Amino acid sequence: MRFQWIAGVTLAAACLGPVAQPCGARDFNEQRLQPWEEDPRYWQYGGEPVLLLGGSGQDNLFNHPGLPPDGLEAHLDLLVSVGGNYVRNTMSSRDEGNLWPHHRNEDGFYDLTRFDEEYWQRLRSFLALTAEREVFVQIEIFDRFDYAREPWDANPFNPRNNINYSAEEIGLPEEIRTHPGQRENPFFRTVPELEDNAELLSYQEAFAAKLLSITLEYDHVLYCISNETSESEHWSSHWAEFVRRHAREAGVGVEVTEMWDSWDLAHPMHRHTFDNPELYSFVDASQNNHQVGQRHWDNLQAARELIAEPPRPLNNVKIYGGVPHGGGLLEGTHKLWRNVLGGVAAARFHRPPAGPGLGEEAQAHLRAMRLLTTCFDTFAAEPANHLLSERTENEAYCAANPGRQYAVYFTDGGSVLLNPEGPGPFRVRWLEIENGGWTDEETVVGGQPLRLSPPGEGQWVVLVEHEGLN
Repeated sequence: MRFQWIAGVTLAAACLGPVAQPCGARDFNEQRLQPWEEDPRYWQYGGEPVLLLGGSGQDNLFNHPGLPPDGLEAHLDLLVSVGGNYVRNTMSSRDEGNLWPHHRNEDGFYDLTRFDEEYWQRLRSFLALTAEREVFVQIEIFDRFDYAREPWDANPFNPRNNINYSAEEIGLPEEIRTHPGQRENPFFRTVPELEDNAELLSYQEAFAAKLLSITLEYDHVLYCISNETSESEHWSSHWAEFVRRHAREAGVGVEVTEMWDSWDLAHPMHRHTFDNPELYSFVDASQNNHQVGQRHWDNLQAARELIAEPPRPLNNVKIYGGVPHGGGLLEGTHKLWRNVLGGVAAARFHRPPAGPGLGEEAQAHLRAMRLLTTCFDTFAAEPANHLLSERTENEAYCAANPGRQYAVYFTDGGSVLLNPEGPGPFRVRWLEIENGGWTDEETVVGGQPLRLSPPGEGQWVVLVEHEGLN
């Protein structure tokens, strides 16, 4: 299935690929990335279910055309070669070599009524490259880290950097030295329900409208309003409605979420996403990936229950596991398996140093996950730790399509009993995750619990299938 784009609001669409074929807005909406009709907890593209897996070396990939060591295209090719199809893209400009979205005049001041064409061309090129490779993109419109400390010193919205307003006129500070979680910047309180700063909001909306004029042409894009926000729900609601309104005017469907800052999915701030499916058609649970071990799994399962009706996809665009967050690199790899067997729709390793990125460990685990999911139907499975006994905390995790298939992941060797339904016999084979190889298949009788013990230490997953399964 090739990605599609629609040219502006005319809805004259063409399919990206070797041969361009006309396709109308209806076809575009039928083919686009959206919750799966048969089970809306997962994504579909082209009408077929798709599991999103990924990792990348940067969060704002579009703004790193010279991404080391071999460039953006090579980075995306590497991702695809190991089974990845999902990246995060913040509209951020705070890294060395990044561009800001607005035009800068000869005197070094920005004009918020004009845009920097190279910045936006980078975005267009990035979307085209991901479309060609069938890599799905989750965009974050506002990254709070661009609006505090050193990045705020260089930001075009900072009053001392533009020709459009002064600090006194617009109500923004010229200097912010606190962490953005301290909410010192009124930039995130412009909407009518908060401080009603109409002038500043007009510039913000111009930026967002420019973004959408490009991204709404593509059918492989998801939208997240903010990165780790702790701001008012009114801010998030305004922008979710803004994205949806522009999509309606363009005649296309969109999927929108928000990413809240709290590491605890039970925190009240997350309820705004959980409780408003008309605004947020999927949930991003990335901050749960600050949790480790059994708690990581348990909190994820609680979140799945909260969005069970109506069911929606649960994404994890950031799997932490490095410095300073997430319990270290090894724990970061564990989280990929707990997420997927735990029923998420999308999982991506966070960039270094806070996550595995697309390093060697991430590559090995993505390869192994695709080896498993080629054989194991994750879309038909449910988390099923209740089928395991003699299990210690964080030892093993199970997903099952009872009577047909069972996958059990071991974090570091161990031994458990699996109670499969049905008389058997069952086919059993082991996948050594870090080396990416299957053991020979063996057949075991059914009608009793199966003792499962990995052939060695380290991370393993076992696939147990009813022998009558085709």
